[in-house]
Amino acid sequence: MHPPSHLSTSLSPSPLAGLRRLICLTLMGLAISLGLSGCASPKLEDYAKEKPVLDLEQYFAGRTTGWGIVQDRFGRITRRFVVEIDGRFEGDRGELDERFVWSDGEKQRRVWRLQKVGPQQWVGEADDVVGQAQGRLSGNALQWGYTLAVPIDGRTIEMQFDDWMVLVDEEVLMNRAVFSKFGIRLGEVTLSFRRQSAP
Repeated sequence: MHPPSHLSTSLSPSPLAGLRRLICLTLMGLAISLGLSGCASPKLEDYAKEKPVLDLEQYFAGRTTGWGIVQDRFGRITRRFVVEIDGRFEGDRGELDERFVWSDGEKQRRVWRLQKVGPQQWVGEADDVVGQAQGRLSGNALQWGYTLAVPIDGRTIEMQFDDWMVLVDEEVLMNRAVFSKFGIRLGEVTLSFRRQSAP
């Protein structure tokens, strides 16, 4: 970022010029400080005491339906979708079979292969995920971090996802995923899940 032109010019001999420059620099420092504090990420541990506790295996076992939107970095809604998820778990492994129907008629399928690697830790793999997704649970929240290979205009672009799920009650789960490239925020996905009640 280039400095403002009035800061890049030479100082005036006027005694007020030094004061003006000091005020400008102080305000600039304050703005930067506030900006950095505003970029601080939430901590998963902050949700440790929240209830109901999110149990990944219990919530996603069986059929779950989600409704979502995709927004660009300006907040504009660019796509809408419905997703049906069939989940199966056995031992420390699970599978989530996701079937998307997008507002423009496109249909998409993603199958997540999950493995529990600790009391509150999961890893996940899917065909369009680069490497492994890393997931951690705390209280009613789950945070996933992963890189997704996204096809755009005939090219495939790898985007980083910071994906948060929060259990509202026994049936409703909210999900917000921010996606970025080279540390630049490009947009976000927001979903609301509802699982089918046991018969």
